Amino acid sequence: ILTGLFLAMHYTSDTLTAFSSVTHICRDVNYGWIIRYLHANGASMFFLCLYAHIGRGIYYGSYLYPETWNIGIVLLLTV
Repeated sequence: ILTGLFLAMHYTSDTLTAFSSVTHICRDVNYGWIIRYLHANGASMFFLCLYAHIGRGIYYGSYLYPETWNIGIVLLLTV
Protein backbone atom coordinates (compact mmCIF):
# COMPACT_ATOMS: atom_id res chain seq x y z
CA ILE A 1 0.00 0.00 0.00
CA LEU A 2 2.85 2.37 0.76
CA THR A 3 4.46 1.78 -2.61
CA GLY A 4 1.12 2.39 -4.31
CA LEU A 5 0.70 5.70 -2.50
CA PHE A 6 4.19 6.76 -3.49
CA LEU A 7 3.58 5.80 -7.12
CA ALA A 8 0.23 7.61 -7.12
CA MET A 9 1.97 10.84 -6.11
CA HIS A 10 3.98 10.76 -9.35
CA TYR A 11 1.50 9.12 -11.75
CA THR A 12 -0.94 10.89 -14.07
CA SER A 13 -3.81 8.84 -15.47
CA ASP A 14 -4.40 10.94 -18.58
CA THR A 15 -4.30 8.82 -21.73
CA LEU A 16 -1.72 11.07 -23.34
CA THR A 17 0.71 11.29 -20.42
CA ALA A 18 0.32 7.94 -18.61
CA PHE A 19 3.28 6.28 -20.31
CA SER A 20 5.50 9.32 -19.87
CA SER A 21 4.63 9.46 -16.17
CA VAL A 22 5.72 5.82 -15.77
CA THR A 23 8.99 6.54 -17.53
CA HIS A 24 9.37 9.62 -15.31
CA ILE A 25 8.95 7.42 -12.22
CA CYS A 26 11.49 4.88 -13.50
CA ARG A 27 14.10 7.37 -14.70
CA ASP A 28 13.80 10.65 -12.80
CA VAL A 29 12.40 9.83 -9.36
CA ASN A 30 15.02 8.66 -6.86
CA TYR A 31 14.66 4.87 -6.51
CA GLY A 32 11.40 5.07 -8.47
CA TRP A 33 12.28 2.04 -10.55
CA ILE A 34 12.75 -0.16 -7.50
CA ILE A 35 9.54 1.09 -5.88
CA ARG A 36 7.65 0.31 -9.08
CA TYR A 37 9.05 -3.22 -9.22
CA LEU A 38 8.43 -3.77 -5.50
CA HIS A 39 4.83 -2.67 -6.02
CA ALA A 40 4.31 -4.97 -9.01
CA ASN A 41 5.91 -7.99 -7.35
CA GLY A 42 4.16 -7.31 -4.04
CA ALA A 43 0.77 -7.19 -5.76
CA SER A 44 1.52 -10.43 -7.59
CA MET A 45 2.61 -12.10 -4.35
CA PHE A 46 -0.56 -10.88 -2.61
CA PHE A 47 -2.79 -12.49 -5.22
CA LEU A 48 -0.69 -15.66 -5.23
CA CYS A 49 -1.21 -15.96 -1.46
CA LEU A 50 -4.91 -15.14 -1.88
CA TYR A 51 -5.43 -17.93 -4.41
CA ALA A 52 -3.38 -20.36 -2.32
CA HIS A 53 -5.57 -19.55 0.67
CA ILE A 54 -8.73 -20.16 -1.35
CA GLY A 55 -7.31 -23.45 -2.64
CA ARG A 56 -6.44 -24.52 0.87
CA GLY A 57 -9.97 -23.73 2.02
CA ILE A 58 -11.42 -25.82 -0.78
CA TYR A 59 -8.98 -28.68 -0.15
CA TYR A 60 -9.74 -28.85 3.58
CA GLY A 61 -13.50 -28.51 3.07
CA SER A 62 -14.07 -25.10 4.60
CA TYR A 63 -17.07 -24.69 2.31
CA LEU A 64 -18.90 -27.16 4.55
CA TYR A 65 -19.14 -24.42 7.19
CA PRO A 66 -21.44 -21.85 5.58
CA GLU A 67 -20.74 -19.00 7.99
CA THR A 68 -16.97 -19.27 7.59
CA TRP A 69 -17.23 -19.67 3.83
CA ASN A 70 -19.60 -16.69 3.43
CA ILE A 71 -17.33 -14.44 5.48
CA GLY A 72 -14.44 -15.52 3.28
CA ILE A 73 -16.41 -14.72 0.12
CA VAL A 74 -17.32 -11.26 1.47
CA LEU A 75 -13.66 -10.61 2.26
CA LEU A 76 -12.65 -11.81 -1.21
CA LEU A 77 -15.09 -9.40 -2.84
CA THR A 78 -13.84 -6.50 -0.74
CA VAL A 79 -10.27 -7.08 -1.92
